[in-house]
Amino acid sequence: MAGSGVLDYLYSLEKFGIKLGLDNIRALLEALDNPQRRYAVIHVAGTNGKGSVCAFLGAILRQGGYRVGVYTSPHLRRFNERICVNDRQISDDDLEELVTRLRRLGGGVPATFFEFTTAVALEHFARQRVDIAVVETGMGGRLDATNVVEPLVTVITTISHDHDDYLGDSLSMIAAEKGGIIKQGVPVVLAPQPAEAQEVLEDISGRHGCRLCCYGRDYSVVGAGDASVDITVGTERWIRLQPALEGEHQQINLAVAMAALAELPQDRFPVARRAVCDGVRNVFWPGRLQRVCYKGVQVLLDGAHNGAGAAALAAYLARVVQRRIHLVCGFKYDKDVSAIMAELAPMAVAVYAVEPPVELACPGHKVVALAGNYGRRGSSYARLEAALDAAVASAGADEMVVVAGSLFLVAAASEYLAL
Repeated sequence: MAGSGVLDYLYSLEKFGIKLGLDNIRALLEALDNPQRRYAVIHVAGTNGKGSVCAFLGAILRQGGYRVGVYTSPHLRRFNERICVNDRQISDDDLEELVTRLRRLGGGVPATFFEFTTAVALEHFARQRVDIAVVETGMGGRLDATNVVEPLVTVITTISHDHDDYLGDSLSMIAAEKGGIIKQGVPVVLAPQPAEAQEVLEDISGRHGCRLCCYGRDYSVVGAGDASVDITVGTERWIRLQPALEGEHQQINLAVAMAALAELPQDRFPVARRAVCDGVRNVFWPGRLQRVCYKGVQVLLDGAHNGAGAAALAAYLARVVQRRIHLVCGFKYDKDVSAIMAELAPMAVAVYAVEPPVELACPGHKVVALAGNYGRRGSSYARLEAALDAAVASAGADEMVVVAGSLFLVAAASEYLAL
């Protein structure tokens, strides 16, 4: 794990909070001689599915023989997970050296945690001589620190309500912020969108002269049974691909990634069909519909932290799991917990509420009260370990424990279960 001094410094930058704007990141990158200009980039924004799309893209391009950097957030268990090259996390030594150098070069810049981390990632990719980097936005788009890259392809995953205090309280406002990563003449791949968001993103793309690749019109996915999918992008078709990530929403995320690959300049980044199949089959993205057996009970971990994510999880539970579930859940204070519980509570036998290890968490008693609205018994626990053990002890042979909500909670569960 990275040295405590390095991480202490990075996390100390959280005192600057969330600061939307590009001045700080531009100053940091200028001090590093703009490393982001030394490799190709795919830029990914959206509300749900960003990380999974990045994981698919990274796995397929890596199988295709390219040296690939992937920058995602947040991490699940280790900070180093955010910055990977060919599936290898940044080493503690490299992280320490980069942070030390950037502190010296950019000492006068009041950078936030995310701004500083983004600069470190982009410099690391340059030093590692990646051919291409897959870069995920943090929260927004237009004023997100990652919006200094000049991508070959822009991807926007499905937009839903999240971070409304910063991005706006309507889907059109959120889409306008997310769509701020769209650049002049750069192809845009859109995941399935609500009509309100689709209209905004099409308008932005049109004004920037971008070729637009839309789900259902230019590419599509159809479940083929046995966890296989058929994907069509333009005139190309892949039959019975077998994604390692479960769920219909992951099939769509895979289709989005495939559409993005098709928009890359094929003279620079051709990918053999075998590489596509192998990458899809071997992709790994922890904490998303991740299964483990604990004390003889099936446990499912999923970071369903907003209404749309909870709906995707509920659909998966209804279609695939078809078991009674014991729900261990906890949320950050700023999430629409009512919307999440509306999706998940009706599917549960019982709810075990625990506050995730974050500074400001939704109180457990509020989660219990929401569970009661759906006639589900609920209990609040001070510690995740106690909640998880209680759920496992109560689960019958035909039942499953589901841990969902904040990724911080899922990370803590992952660590406790020694995954």
